[in-house]
Amino acid sequence: MPIKIADGLPAKKTLHEEHIFALEEEVASQQNIRPLKVAILNLMPTKIETETQILRLISKSPLQVDVSKDHLVKFYEPFEAYRDKNYDGLIITGAPVEQLLFEEVDYWDELCEIIDWSQEHVFSTMYLCWGAMAGLFHLYGIPKRVLGAKLFGVFPQRLCDEYNFLTNGFDEVHYMPHSRHAAIDAAALAEHPELHVLSEGFDSGPALIATNDFHEIYVTGHFEYGRDTLADEYWRDFHRGLPIRLPENYFPDDNPENQPIFTWRAHANLLYRNWLNWVYQMTPYELERIPEVVRELHEQVTDKF
Repeated sequence: MPIKIADGLPAKKTLHEEHIFALEEEVASQQNIRPLKVAILNLMPTKIETETQILRLISKSPLQVDVSKDHLVKFYEPFEAYRDKNYDGLIITGAPVEQLLFEEVDYWDELCEIIDWSQEHVFSTMYLCWGAMAGLFHLYGIPKRVLGAKLFGVFPQRLCDEYNFLTNGFDEVHYMPHSRHAAIDAAALAEHPELHVLSEGFDSGPALIATNDFHEIYVTGHFEYGRDTLADEYWRDFHRGLPIRLPENYFPDDNPENQPIFTWRAHANLLYRNWLNWVYQMTPYELERIPEVVRELHEQVTDKF
């Protein structure tokens, strides 16, 4: 939540330079307040587990959030029921299909339709893991590349922008779980100045990416993972006799019998709090005005490039 400050307080300039919300008394007194409307497009096979993990992070915010959870099949089959609706936020999860070409994914056309719809009808969309790769490819033509070996473990990420509101409060190095066979083409990403890398891994590449207006946020890893999610994945494949190596930087002493250390929980909570806070402050009170406000913000950002 923002802080309310006395009108004309000298500290206001410094707070705004550090991207901290500080509302003067007159503005704060005129705010309209309502619950945020957030939808989750869950592409994961472990639907209940994934939804629980995401809702756990959303619940840590002091803001009131109404969540509509929509699996892909339920989302696009009755799409006419959603087409004219507006949402403050949308979360598009990853999916275990990163080794396929995007066009080979069964629901690719439907996903593209939803992404296009969200560009106008959602104030801010957060794309996770494969969802981030899909969004960057569809909207910007940024390809993914298949890795020689699976990126699997918890990796340090270097903070690139200390005063970006989305990462405000982050330590200079934070940790993020990754479990993927593909990565964003960093060279192609660099050709798009409208996309800002907010943190990146020393070995794992860009971690957090966002547009200036936070209309699109891309998370290449799995901040939503619980303490044991990577362990469950490791033991699942191990017992199936599949080739699987220990996740890096995860089990103490690299012993899978040891309980993993939860090194990313604080920053995961902080990311979602910052995101919801931003949306709460910037989204219009009237849901029907979201397309109008999104267009205005997009035009402002476009003028800078």
